[in-house]
Amino acid sequence: MTSSTITVASYNMRKAIGIDRRRRPDRVLAVLQEIDADIVALQEADKRFGTRASAVPHALIDSHGLYKPVEFGVSHSRFAHAIPFGEAIEARLGLGTKNLGWHGNAILVKREVEVTGYEALDLPTLEPRGAVLAELVVRGRELRVVGMHLDLSGLWRRRQVMRILDHIARRHRPMPTVIMGDTNEWSKGGGVLREFAPGYRVADTGFSFHARRPVAALDRIIVEKSLTIAACGVHHSVAASKASDHLPVWAKLSV
Repeated sequence: MTSSTITVASYNMRKAIGIDRRRRPDRVLAVLQEIDADIVALQEADKRFGTRASAVPHALIDSHGLYKPVEFGVSHSRFAHAIPFGEAIEARLGLGTKNLGWHGNAILVKREVEVTGYEALDLPTLEPRGAVLAELVVRGRELRVVGMHLDLSGLWRRRQVMRILDHIARRHRPMPTVIMGDTNEWSKGGGVLREFAPGYRVADTGFSFHARRPVAALDRIIVEKSLTIAACGVHHSVAASKASDHLPVWAKLSV
């Protein structure tokens, strides 16, 4: 079978709150349409407090038409869970309650992509953190994708990466794998990034934070060495410079 090119992207969407401090989920979807990736890992995709609902309403994703979310079948505990008829009250008040991912991590795929496996992972930390894993078939090619948002602490970041890598190794069978997300790692090639060697390489996408004036490559795409990085970069556009404080990163992979 000849090789196929798959485009992946990672975007810390900051709960859809832009540089102007306005929550505009439509801007997030507009940026994703510009990139036109087959697979997108999102960070801060859910609201942190209240019902922890998706920062981009599911109906808006559906009406946009380009993507579908990978459904992980998990939800965060809310105050409504602890009181009688709490969830019914939320529904009566019209409050959004459905999260998009797990601890803010979500994966969107184009509608023709087949989802063959999925899992939400808990990560070791002092504050709630998680990662999401999806096994996919894109134009006849299998690809495993992990979305993550690592801790601010270097010690916890290392523990989280080791948990993710160990979990991948324990999956039922090998599969080309991409790990991407906000690493919170300011070092260009050191720090927690060293934990991915020797099996992975880090795509040299460039600086993605802060969107107004990018000075750090916090957002990373890390690919198994069986994959070829045909091209990669940071997505700069007028829309992306306003939609979040991070710019999206992308990579074209030969599978």
